[in-house]
Amino acid sequence: MIASERPTISIAMCTYNGSAHLPEQWQSLIDQKQHPDEVVVCDDQSTDNTIEILQQLAAEAPFPVHISQNSTRLGFNKNFEGALSACTGDLIFICDQDDHWLPEKISRMTQYMIDHPEAQLTFCNSWVTDEDLNGRESRFWEWIRFDKQAQKRWKSGDMMDVMLDGNRVMGCATVIRRTYLATILPIPTEIPGYIYDGWIGLVGAAENTIHFLDIPLQLYRTHGQQEVGVRVEEPMERIRLRDRLSRHRAKKLAPLREKQAQLTVINRLLSERVSPDAPGIPLLRRRLSHFTMRSCLPHDRIKRLGPVLNSLRQGNYKRYADVAANWYAPYLAALGDLLE
Repeated sequence: MIASERPTISIAMCTYNGSAHLPEQWQSLIDQKQHPDEVVVCDDQSTDNTIEILQQLAAEAPFPVHISQNSTRLGFNKNFEGALSACTGDLIFICDQDDHWLPEKISRMTQYMIDHPEAQLTFCNSWVTDEDLNGRESRFWEWIRFDKQAQKRWKSGDMMDVMLDGNRVMGCATVIRRTYLATILPIPTEIPGYIYDGWIGLVGAAENTIHFLDIPLQLYRTHGQQEVGVRVEEPMERIRLRDRLSRHRAKKLAPLREKQAQLTVINRLLSERVSPDAPGIPLLRRRLSHFTMRSCLPHDRIKRLGPVLNSLRQGNYKRYADVAANWYAPYLAALGDLLE
């Protein structure tokens, strides 16, 4: 693409039984200040009249529309992979079937990508609304704890650590350079703890090529039929000191081994896609090393002293504590590792 040219725009939309809210989402695409150059729709074997609605909308759309229907149901991960693969634009906007884009979304995010050529993908914020798109009291990032502190860590280069604390990237709020698809695709069939947008975020975080735009540029509709949506996080189980001294060791080790297994898979998957020198990989492996140590401590408590105190001295217990934990939680965790 010549620098003076504006990038071409694709929208990758996935549908599945979306007849209830699809027309409203589609109208918000028509109402964009900057129209896309194409909309690519992949339908995942809808059993309602989604296809008929799409065909009617496409016939009247002010931009080219390409509709395909999967021969078998793929699920949202592989359905989005198919939609992304079929796009031809320089920039690809991911689109759900049930939200509402504010009129300046495409133009604002496109201009951001022009102004920041180092960004391979960027995600924006969203207003969280009810099923009728009413209420703009909260923003999506508040629900996923992507607050100012997390944003500061992200900008300082700790985006991999932030992503490993939990996915912060919402696919339908993301724009990707088509040239970056060679790194992102294919989407792995199993990403423990993440779906397709989390995978995109992890790849971008590994290479420090993912930016965020702290502006709500869409309405995120919450309703009972959505496959993936906003969920209130379950509070973490409070573990008291006496619990640490009395609970069975297997109960203590179970979540640590689960975390270690998750990080091992993520490390393997990213190692197949990005350079070992990618800036986010050392952060991932530092975390993996910490949880491997914690999940494999010997029964002999004396032999635990060295690795636990070394990790405590390096700041790992504090670094990987839950952001909502008390200041002394890292020390309790280390004490538990020594005594349990």
